[in-house]
Amino acid sequence: MIVVVDYGMGNLGSILNMLRKVGAQAKASAAPADIRSAEKIVLPGVGAYDHGMRQLASLGLQSLLTERVVEQGVPLLGICLGAQLLTAGSDEGDLAGLGWIPGRTVRFTPEVAPGLKVPHMGWNAVHPRRSDGLFAGLESGCRFYFVHSFYLQCDIEEDVLATTVYGLEFASAIQRGRIAGVQFHPEKSHKFGMSLMKNFIDTL
Repeated sequence: MIVVVDYGMGNLGSILNMLRKVGAQAKASAAPADIRSAEKIVLPGVGAYDHGMRQLASLGLQSLLTERVVEQGVPLLGICLGAQLLTAGSDEGDLAGLGWIPGRTVRFTPEVAPGLKVPHMGWNAVHPRRSDGLFAGLESGCRFYFVHSFYLQCDIEEDVLATTVYGLEFASAIQRGRIAGVQFHPEKSHKFGMSLMKNFIDTL
């Protein structure tokens, strides 16, 4: 069973529909018992960084997720804000993130994205650095749907799984071991999103 963490921060319905469409058994839950028994975990998220961390803490999920994902090796996919929470912190707030992937979430500014609208919204090309795992069968330039004003910045280059250009080249997918995050929304990205979610089920 794949558990989509229901901490009040994501579009759970679309993610569950996509997972079920590609053949997964999935449920949305914040119940510790469900997270303890999950074979894989999805951490969604739309909204502010600090609020997301507060929600995880208030539900008692931060330490549980660390136990399951970091200590026990349960695969996890973070989506949008859920991917950003994998870093150590964000320009958007003051709270520490989960810190599972060394790096930070930084703001698009006029200096790095001159003349471009923020948030970065709409379809854009994603360029995988590996042809296996999450991006198996997906060629460079596959297109995914984005909505974000902050982007992922990894401390260690090997943790960058894919990049996208929007004023600058930024990490649009990150991965360290069985922990992965994507800045885009696979659940809104039609055939490319279906392929990525199927790969999450089959390979991560």
